[in-house]
Amino acid sequence: MKMMKLGNGEAIPAIGMGTFGSDRFTPAQVAAAVEGGIRAGYRLIDCASVYGNEKEIGEVISKLIAEGVVERKDLFIMSKVWNDMHREVKVACQKSIEDLQCGYLDMYFIHWPFPNYHAPGCDVEARSADSQPFSESEFCDTYHQIEELCQEGLVKNIGVSNMTIPKFEGVLNKLMIKPAAHEMELHPCFQQEELFQYTKAHGMLPIAYMPMGSPRRPERDIDPNDIADLELPEIKEIAKNHGIHPASVALKWAVGRGQLPIPFSTTPRNYISNLACIEEDPLTEEEMQVIATLEKENRLVKGQVFLWDGAKDWHDLWDEDGEIVR
Repeated sequence: MKMMKLGNGEAIPAIGMGTFGSDRFTPAQVAAAVEGGIRAGYRLIDCASVYGNEKEIGEVISKLIAEGVVERKDLFIMSKVWNDMHREVKVACQKSIEDLQCGYLDMYFIHWPFPNYHAPGCDVEARSADSQPFSESEFCDTYHQIEELCQEGLVKNIGVSNMTIPKFEGVLNKLMIKPAAHEMELHPCFQQEELFQYTKAHGMLPIAYMPMGSPRRPERDIDPNDIADLELPEIKEIAKNHGIHPASVALKWAVGRGQLPIPFSTTPRNYISNLACIEEDPLTEEEMQVIATLEKENRLVKGQVFLWDGAKDWHDLWDEDGEIVR
């Protein structure tokens, strides 16, 4: 299997299996896909407590280990602390480990850089009265709790997610253990070049969620002005030249660029193809350059449900003017 390296030098599979069912798939369906994925060769599984399926995935992991299909040491299992557990990170981590039946987590992420909560499955207009702007001290307190979990052996690596450069600038020098990875939205129409390069320059591996533009994301995240990456003529032309699906082009581009994609699919044909496509027939330098021109600042996960009282709109979450919006 093709491998990449985390910022601390540890090896990690170059593609993972996402488990966010996008409010469209049951925990049983996601767990069945994970079982099929591991049997097909996936070794990196990207989980999160808020996805609501870690218990079912854990049953699959336990079953496959018992059958001798895979050993725990060969799996790279990631989970994330949800926003409402920032003050009780150990409790949340232990629950994920118990549900996943995995003994420890290879990486534990802060899912969002603030404790702003929304109920699972809520609509785009939902707001919590307790939501607050980003706080360096709150974030660092949450992060330091994960550092303690590393010392206890419950967590091997720490990851962050959905960060911005201004937020990083406010906290990186306050952390004892450097983040090994940054999970962020990355696809051909949303390449985030500045943040991508910043992430790499500061020793973090970029991990790409929605690597194909996520045509099956939750309804609340769909906007009529969104662009479908896989429908772009440039992507279709490259796919035609290689005799592959446009989704495979997006994944080949991701790995070729140096970011680790975590696509989600419950269809065996698709998740097997996703795994296989990065192992052969890489895109040419010219094709990579063509895709580099497709940046359209097409953010799909806007995060409206995390807005606080006084925020103007979802743009405030992403510090687009280079300063943290309070």
